[in-house]
Amino acid sequence: MFSTLRFFEGFCLAGITLSLYALRIELCLPGCRFSMTMVANFVALAGQLLMPGLVVLCRDWQVLQAVVICPLLLMLSYIWIFPESLRWLLATQQYNRSKWIMERVAKKNNINLEEDAEELMTELNQALPKQAKKTCIVKMVGTRNLWKNIVVLCVNSLTGYGIHHCFARSLTEDQPTSIFSNFYAKYYTMGGTAVASCVALCPAVGVMGRRGGLLMFMIITALASLLQLGLLNLVGKYSVHLNIDDSGTLNSNFSMAFSIIGMFSSHAVSNLSIFFCAEITPTVIRGGGLGLVLASAGFGMLTAPIMELHNQKGYFLHHIIFACCTLICIICILLLPETRNRPLPETLADGESYTRQPLLPPRKPGEQRLLLTKSESREYARVGDTLGGQPYYQEEILVVEAHASHC
Repeated sequence: MFSTLRFFEGFCLAGITLSLYALRIELCLPGCRFSMTMVANFVALAGQLLMPGLVVLCRDWQVLQAVVICPLLLMLSYIWIFPESLRWLLATQQYNRSKWIMERVAKKNNINLEEDAEELMTELNQALPKQAKKTCIVKMVGTRNLWKNIVVLCVNSLTGYGIHHCFARSLTEDQPTSIFSNFYAKYYTMGGTAVASCVALCPAVGVMGRRGGLLMFMIITALASLLQLGLLNLVGKYSVHLNIDDSGTLNSNFSMAFSIIGMFSSHAVSNLSIFFCAEITPTVIRGGGLGLVLASAGFGMLTAPIMELHNQKGYFLHHIIFACCTLICIICILLLPETRNRPLPETLADGESYTRQPLLPPRKPGEQRLLLTKSESREYARVGDTLGGQPYYQEEILVVEAHASHC
């Protein structure tokens, strides 16, 4: 009975997380979407860091369960406090509910829609007879670019959460007598690393954008993983040739450093992949797209207890597989579009219009690279004067001269 109730509790919490994430994204302006998401992440991390103190105060798990669940009862009032996403209602052609919400909001803000938004209300009234048109996530398969973007982000999310466990486990496996063998030390180290990761995400995404930030943190994750797997074995193998007296201590220090760096970057990859998917997926299927990425993240976290069931057998291979996945993700991230300061796509056609852009910023307007050297430019100008400015012959002579100079 306990396991069944825990299953339904986790099932409901996943739905709450998905709904709040999608609603938050759709309510925010383009310039505030990422900052509001980071604020929500900081609030969640604050609850995670305060949880051990709450456990000490409650002392009984039944009391703790009641204390944790009681605040969730307040969410029942959200039905009356928070309206349905107006963006989603309009995208799915539910114009009757859209009009009701708009009138409700306008009334609270003392706005007369018939006067201030006459054209909008006229168009909305004409569309009222239309039937609601909801889109299933399965229709994503018929698109050309959208399904590729979502699959890439699903793989990124799975890899980020899966390899995060590998780095976390290395803290206690390689240093059984270190400070990280203590539960609270390891717990707060992981929480502090997550906080530092969210802090680093803010300027990184602000400067490099969503795709650039995701690529940078994925590269850091891959380097930390490969160095932990390969470099430490080489140090232990060639410690005699390198005149290293205490190779075990050196390996432990390097492993601890790479584990912390890997947890830092993999947490950033996981959070940014989910946020990226929320911006790329059109409004009509945003819930389904977010559900796929969150399900991939859950599967990545599921690999941790699976390894525990097998008595830690195959853990090294487990880490190697995820390290290889990071290399694949680095290539795939280059195929993603950039969504910074862009409006959210509403329909599948809008999602298809989000195509890949150059990773580096474009050159300034009017700035062009010189295709010819100064000497060749002078020869080109002289030929043009000789031929009386005939462009067709100028191009032919230019090609011949360029070929002759290379020969």
